[in-house]
Amino acid sequence: MNDPRPEGPRLSRAERVAADVEEEILAARLPVGAHLGRRAEFMERFRISPTIMNETLRILRDRGLVSVRPGTGGGIFVATLPPQVRLGAMDLWFHDSGTHPLDLFEARVHLEARLTEVAFDRATDGDIAAMRAALRAMTRADDAYAYLDGVMSLHRALVVAARIPVLDGMHQAVIAILRATLSRATFTDGYQEMLRHSIEVHEGIVDAIANRDRAVFTKIMRLHENDLIRAGDPRRSPLATRDEAAGRARGEGAGGV
Repeated sequence: MNDPRPEGPRLSRAERVAADVEEEILAARLPVGAHLGRRAEFMERFRISPTIMNETLRILRDRGLVSVRPGTGGGIFVATLPPQVRLGAMDLWFHDSGTHPLDLFEARVHLEARLTEVAFDRATDGDIAAMRAALRAMTRADDAYAYLDGVMSLHRALVVAARIPVLDGMHQAVIAILRATLSRATFTDGYQEMLRHSIEVHEGIVDAIANRDRAVFTKIMRLHENDLIRAGDPRRSPLATRDEAAGRARGEGAGGV
């Protein structure tokens, strides 16, 4: 699968190099302390000036990704790894926003669970059309970025359909932070079956709303709840420590597909 970066504002040369370095760290799953090279090697490799090199290092240091050691045996090293969340069939990494992504996913899932219930009664034909458009994007997605974007678009359509402006604004803010801080998204090994299941569940939610079938809606929402990631489960969020996750999640679902 291709793994293109999400679209966004045009990056400066230093930002582009910093993004490439971060991508290499994550793609190779380099451990903390891994030696990335020396300044001169980076400048030659990326064909950048000392000024751009300094700015690149500033960006990477601000993100906590690298440290620089002078002298013999020195150079640029991996300092920490970005926050990671395993979301169903996807592994996701984020820039540090000051809020751990597990906290954002927890807020997201609680808002969506309540507002989807309200959307069942309030959704218009236009809302359902927006949901089906997001479903089509999920089905056609050929990489993890596109699939995640389709999932978030679908849940945005469900939240909008509930027509509770204050909670809608909160949800929109959470989604905006997740989208802005996402640095890498890949499908996990053997993702195809999980992806098929996720699409079927989301199709079931939309069909139940469109048909005003409360019994089916209740059943499919219960199934969707069972699919939510658990922050306290290190198998779901491999880089979250147990203490961090336990303190954050208190046994609650942290997010959903």
